[in-house]
Amino acid sequence: MDLSESRFLKFTIALFLFLRLSSASFAQGHASSQTERDTISLRYKLLTKGVFHAHARSFFMATDNQDALTDYYALAFGAGISYESYKIHGFQFGLTGFFIFNLESSDLSTIDPSAKSGNRYEIGLFDLRNPNNKSDLDRLEDLYLRYNWRKSKIEAGRFELNTPFINRQDGRMRGTIEEGVWAEFNEVKDIKIEAAWIHSISPRSTIEWYKVEDSYGVYPGGLNEFGNKSDYAGNISSDGVGLLGLTYFKKKVKIQLWEQFAENVFNTAMVRADLNLPAGSITTLQLGAMYVRQDALNYGGNEDQTKTYISKGSYSTVISTSAGLKHGNLEASLNYTHIPEGDRFLMPREWGREPFYTFMPRERNEGYADVNAAVVKLSYSFFNGKLKPSLGYGHFYLPDVKDVADNKYGLPSYNQLNADIRYSFAGYLKGLSMQMLMVYKGALGETYNESKYVFNKVNMVNWNVVVDYTF
Repeated sequence: MDLSESRFLKFTIALFLFLRLSSASFAQGHASSQTERDTISLRYKLLTKGVFHAHARSFFMATDNQDALTDYYALAFGAGISYESYKIHGFQFGLTGFFIFNLESSDLSTIDPSAKSGNRYEIGLFDLRNPNNKSDLDRLEDLYLRYNWRKSKIEAGRFELNTPFINRQDGRMRGTIEEGVWAEFNEVKDIKIEAAWIHSISPRSTIEWYKVEDSYGVYPGGLNEFGNKSDYAGNISSDGVGLLGLTYFKKKVKIQLWEQFAENVFNTAMVRADLNLPAGSITTLQLGAMYVRQDALNYGGNEDQTKTYISKGSYSTVISTSAGLKHGNLEASLNYTHIPEGDRFLMPREWGREPFYTFMPRERNEGYADVNAAVVKLSYSFFNGKLKPSLGYGHFYLPDVKDVADNKYGLPSYNQLNADIRYSFAGYLKGLSMQMLMVYKGALGETYNESKYVFNKVNMVNWNVVVDYTF
């Protein structure tokens, strides 16, 4: 974030606070002495009909790596405020700003001498492009103008998307934000059509905004298919990314069709179907299936294939399935994903997390071919949903770490256990929620006694404690 934008963000949040306090005093003053004319003024309606929200978040994370490999920890705290105006002849505007502070941490710039790589998880709480930045961590997030028509809307500016390929990918302090144009059409019963053109992105774990073509490679890029360090960062040519989605939903079935067009780089299409079948008074059978096809466009972003994002002429497919049962407060599912041998499935990690049923927080299967993943998920809700513990356990069989053509990040086959517990308070503490997450990843594949295939990848435990307060 440059200095001018940082100042604008701080001015915006100060203005929000002023308006929020003015709102309360104005309402009190109006009750006793304001004239009827004030109630129809724009100021009055912006103050009393607009919606203010505030969010405070603390996040403690620690990673315990194998043996003598470097361990890390960090405690982050952040707060922000947002405002959304009331509808003025169908138009609305909104703003959001957020600050983050590194309250305490190990040295996140430390490179492990054996693995010769640095921190992977904790730095994601702050700014991964500047590990030593502990206080100047602010970002102007939402800044949009929206037009509402009946049940539909279109908005331009900065906003949050939640699609299969571009999404918040939360799990750190703040999520990914996009800039462009977004439209949602809801005029046909049981059908929703969504479309977007995105020209800039601010990825999770950063405070900067990037043109789409510059967002490739903000995160570490692994190895290219020739076994060299990926060199596509700053070398991709693309005008932006387009999205088109169609969702059909009834009580028992939901079908989604999605198209992602990354101009001059790749095209990804997805079809997904989810079915809920009643199997008793409190029991529902849940079935899901997904098919994804990805094709390179032109030269994949750069004619020089050593600097491109995806090799010319390459393509990949993914099949993901789920079978589960919901019985009262209990939910259980068995999930499977297969990526055939051949070309890697690629999805810029800067844009969002993968949509597969086998996804588990703290790891992804993007960047690999010849993948077989099986995951069991189990959760139960207590106290009317306020307390929700869950477990996930999976085996992820990947190509050998030295098969650079099919294994972009040198990750060995692994097993993963996630233990997650969440609690949402009620009554006086309504708006307060807590989460504790423990992630264990163990090696199933060969690591050749090389630390670079172990450090921050397998034989490790990642601990998380998150507290949120919204009002």
